[in-house]
Amino acid sequence: MTGPATAPGAGPRDAGSANATPMVAVAHGSRDPRAAATVAELLGAVRDRRPDVPVHASFLDHGPPAPDRVLDGLARDGAEDAVVLPLLLTAAYHSKTDIPGVLSRVRARRPRLRLRTAGTLGPHPLLMGALERRLSDVGVEPGDPGTAVVLVSAGSSDASANATIARLAREWRSRGWWDAVPAYASAASPGPAEAVAALLEAGAPRVAVASYFLAPGHFADKVRAASLAAGAAAVSPVLGAAPEVADLVVHRYEETLAASRAATAV
Repeated sequence: MTGPATAPGAGPRDAGSANATPMVAVAHGSRDPRAAATVAELLGAVRDRRPDVPVHASFLDHGPPAPDRVLDGLARDGAEDAVVLPLLLTAAYHSKTDIPGVLSRVRARRPRLRLRTAGTLGPHPLLMGALERRLSDVGVEPGDPGTAVVLVSAGSSDASANATIARLAREWRSRGWWDAVPAYASAASPGPAEAVAALLEAGAPRVAVASYFLAPGHFADKVRAASLAAGAAAVSPVLGAAPEVADLVVHRYEETLAASRAATAV
């Protein structure tokens, strides 16, 4: 397991909770109640790290509150600015289309509310640390030369998002694994079962599946069942409230404010 995670590049904190810029975290949302509970646990860990920052959860789909409603409420309460932070692991349709659409509507209604948008959580080295932590949780030693690992994401119609997962898998090989390959739960190939079967056929002594999902739900359950049926020895839990993920949320918030201050100073 990796050591204690730190958020590189973290800037100074805002002075006092009364002056701290609110964070509006935007998750995908799911019909599965475990997903909202996991987001709540993660944001609880974020509040522990930044107790001065008002942290608000919101969801793009499948349940309240919607991000525009949260932002409208902040404006009504007198907030002058907010950091909108996508709880998304890759940049794809939701971060490129859905969230900008929400912010455009809010800006039209609330022109005095300054909105700053953080980058998606991934890719980032802290997420790789979280993946290794979750593999350790199921008895897989990170970088074990006798284990091939399949990095499975949800998959996307955005080819660049899928290419990001493929690149992360290639980079992960340098950690010492027998091999590391990408797979996708939907919208792209190979699927997890296909990737597991191919590695076993190629002679991998053992195959483990690393779940690149923030929260439990349909895709994570589907990947687990398909991977085990194909012969995987282990499937890691979702990233959830891993310490590295909480650290990364704080890092994205702080780097967004730092970039805003730098732009204002020019």
